[in-house]
Amino acid sequence: MAKRQRHKKSILETQKGRCFLCARQGDDSLKYTEEHHIFGGPRRRISEAEGLKVYLCPGHHRTGAAAAHRNMETMRLLQAAAQEAWEAQHSHEEWMQMMGKNYL
Repeated sequence: MAKRQRHKKSILETQKGRCFLCARQGDDSLKYTEEHHIFGGPRRRISEAEGLKVYLCPGHHRTGAAAAHRNMETMRLLQAAAQEAWEAQHSHEEWMQMMGKNYL
């Protein structure tokens, strides 16, 4: 049996049961949340390894008009927040080497 890999927790201020985007809008109530990898596709592994993920309620994750998987503005907001948090501990040059794109 393969050993399960442990990944970094989110580098953004997010916790299970509190939607990152609802909290930014002033609603800090407990609710069902799902983990969202801010960078998907070929960058999903980077998201997992570097903690570039947040907890979102279903409406902000998959189902609502402003859901990260349906709304480019929401996706860009999360990408910029992730880059800003990552660059607080690393350099912009390191970000560009890792991601190849500036989201700020």
